[in-house]
Amino acid sequence: MRKITITRLRGILLAPLALMLAAALTPARAQQEVKIGIGFGVGFLPTFILDELDLVEKHAKAEGLDVKATYHRFSGSAAMQDAVLSGSVDVGVYGVQAMLIAWEKAKGTPQQISGIAGVTTLPLVLVTNQANVKTIKDFKPNDRIAMPALVSPQMYALQLAAQKEFGPDQYDKLKSQVVALPHPEALNQLLSSATEAYFSSAPFTQIALKDPKIHTVLTSTDAFGGKSSFLVAAATKKVLDANPKLASVLTKALAEADELIKKDPKRAAEIYLKVEPSKTLDNAQVEAILKELKDDFDVSVHGVGVSSKFMGQIGQLKSPPASWKDVFVSSLHDTKSD
Repeated sequence: MRKITITRLRGILLAPLALMLAAALTPARAQQEVKIGIGFGVGFLPTFILDELDLVEKHAKAEGLDVKATYHRFSGSAAMQDAVLSGSVDVGVYGVQAMLIAWEKAKGTPQQISGIAGVTTLPLVLVTNQANVKTIKDFKPNDRIAMPALVSPQMYALQLAAQKEFGPDQYDKLKSQVVALPHPEALNQLLSSATEAYFSSAPFTQIALKDPKIHTVLTSTDAFGGKSSFLVAAATKKVLDANPKLASVLTKALAEADELIKKDPKRAAEIYLKVEPSKTLDNAQVEAILKELKDDFDVSVHGVGVSSKFMGQIGQLKSPPASWKDVFVSSLHDTKSD
């Protein structure tokens, strides 16, 4: 039998201790922060649920990732777009049209934008306090139309409606009357008659229509000729390449949030009011809104083709995508999108 020297014995005994010590001194893998840009209103409710229930963290953990999602609020697609392109946030939730502009502008570069998933197809509603305004043809030249940004889904809905009402080359007929205001301020100005109209989204639509002086002029469904995505989640190629599981994790998290809205609107309403307390809407009223709009929360996308075609016609896109699949990640391609 081979003799074991004292020196070798010491090495055998100390080796496990050395390994344990090395493991203890090795820094733990840092938790990764994923910054998500969000906005205001019921349309962003799925992201509020992600935050409240740590759903991004849950689905990241299932993929073997240690992730912490943080949420940063912006008003309007333009501000969100800037945040995504500058790297201030990793993922932005904003309008399809702004995303398409960025997709083409940075195509073929690390800053190229890709859509990850749909967030909501909530209808946008143009409301007014002018009793004589029944269609957009009735607006007077000095009537102001508030919306969250000059580059927003509301603007494109207004332009599409103007094209239908006034003629193919008249899509910008009302643009000079548009004023950019955050939703809460736009609502207050409409109710106080400081502005004449407001292209709204839920729940600001429902709050406005509680006032008997306010009525609907048109909706985004009218303008787009069907359901269209109001908000989508998007990120740059740089972010998606560096985080190859991010799109899948976020899509699964959003899908779980959508299920909560459908199956437990009371809980979803509680989460919404926790994030956006309201003096005019209680839990039961928000729950009723969610029951009415439950089918507008889904990860599929809609109206991308309509938007692309229109933006090509007016010169905002030089080479519109042939299909929505050219713009959104492949994990979404099996959904019922258009």
